[in-house]
Amino acid sequence: MDNFRRPQRAKENNEFVFGIRAVIEAVKAGRDIETIYQQRGLGGELFLELKALLKDTLIPLNSVPVEKLNRMSQKNHQGVIAVISPITYQNIEDIIPAVFEKGEVPLILVLDSVTDVRNMGAIARTAACVGVHAIVVPLKNAAQINADAIKTSAGALFSIPICRHANLHKTCLFLQESGLQIVACTEKTNDFIYAPDYTMPTAIIMGSEDEGISNDLLRVADHLAKIPMAGKIESLNVSVAAGVILYEAVRQRI
Repeated sequence: MDNFRRPQRAKENNEFVFGIRAVIEAVKAGRDIETIYQQRGLGGELFLELKALLKDTLIPLNSVPVEKLNRMSQKNHQGVIAVISPITYQNIEDIIPAVFEKGEVPLILVLDSVTDVRNMGAIARTAACVGVHAIVVPLKNAAQINADAIKTSAGALFSIPICRHANLHKTCLFLQESGLQIVACTEKTNDFIYAPDYTMPTAIIMGSEDEGISNDLLRVADHLAKIPMAGKIESLNVSVAAGVILYEAVRQRI
């Protein structure tokens, strides 16, 4: 798999940009921004300019108490702090055609509301090991790519494309239109993960541990598949579950 990332050097801490004007210039310059935190109730012409600028981007804007911003920095942040991402997010619309052009069978992982950074890192590590072509995450309710996530991934987050999209439902429809089957890993079925044919172009959806996969994604899926459970504990950690189903896909493809 091609490395679309910057040189493989993990940052110990995410880089911050402070102040409304500085953040505006960072956005205009095309910096890879993980998220922007704004002070709750913030207004003014300059902040409205920032909000208007963000409409054409996939950068999350989170309203938080000023105390959170003060904990992040003692500098004059003017109510706005941007967290620079250590990776460059990509578009799945660019990845799928490139995979087909190489003569490979796409294997995509879609993470619906997986917010724990260590789970994100562990999933990325497994995904890189099995040859997943890209991981798709939502614009909101997704784990932040930070030093902890990168460390847990053993650097895999630098080597596997991460695609951030505002609407996972539309993204899944695009994947289907591109010839991929959608397999949702969920307990809401009688079919096991061994039933689907993963030798076909495939996108696998994993959901959060507390709420699972959202109903709109379950409805669009071609297959619902569950992991067999025999013990008293009813569910696996999402990173472990992702490894189980991904290696079933690998088993079928070998």
